Amino acid sequence: MKIAFSGKGGVGKTTLAAAFIKILADAKRRVLAIDADPNSNLAGLLGFAGSGPITPIAEMKELIYARMEVPPDERSSFYKLNPRIDDIPDRFRLTNGTISLIVMGTVDAGGSGCVCPESKFLKELVSHLVLGEGEDIIMDMEAGIEHLGRATASSVDCLVCVVEPSIASIDTALRVQKLAGDIGIATCFLANKIRAKEDEEFISARLAKRLIIGAVPLDDEINQLSRRGDSLLKLADNKAVQAVSGIVERLLRTSSSQ
Repeated sequence: MKIAFSGKGGVGKTTLAAAFIKILADAKRRVLAIDADPNSNLAGLLGFAGSGPITPIAEMKELIYARMEVPPDERSSFYKLNPRIDDIPDRFRLTNGTISLIVMGTVDAGGSGCVCPESKFLKELVSHLVLGEGEDIIMDMEAGIEHLGRATASSVDCLVCVVEPSIASIDTALRVQKLAGDIGIATCFLANKIRAKEDEEFISARLAKRLIIGAVPLDDEINQLSRRGDSLLKLADNKAVQAVSGIVERLLRTSSSQ
């Protein structure tokens, strides 16, 4: 299974990405977690906090400029289109049991659509990782598709856009769906922080109901762990974990049947 998570800030996408990873790891599946969010806090939720501060690959300018054949003191629009990236995953992969983590980060370009060596390098790296075989991939992204391209479209099972019951969250989800559709990546929606049936109805009335893969109830235990930055891998089975487990099982069945 290869899933990318997106959504408006604060909707819980990183927490749900970590929950997906926990459930896959509990099932003894090998999982590669890719942190492509500018906040880069997936490591703590997956129990990698003891590794100390992790520098995102996006901030390794010297490495990127060397591979892209651009002098580090120049902002040139001319750079290598096929940089060597095959050694990057092994160099920067952290491992905890059956879970591997690559903290990629993102490019601070003051807006989307950055055409720069850093952006190109990260997009090539994502394609290399997603097109690989042998492990599940869960990617935590910002509210956009900056690192995804047409080369990854056929290998990503779905771009999961996490939605909470708010107009702002739904507006972001619809923008993400449009951007993903432009490059051929299917989008599905995951309702989160559901308190009552009315919350589900609020979301399903505004998004295509057939594309909503499930709903996760608001959970105080998960919220407390997230606020403290504690690992979700220690989370006991509860109603939120059960909901996510059911969603993961359905997605695995769908993925294996394709």
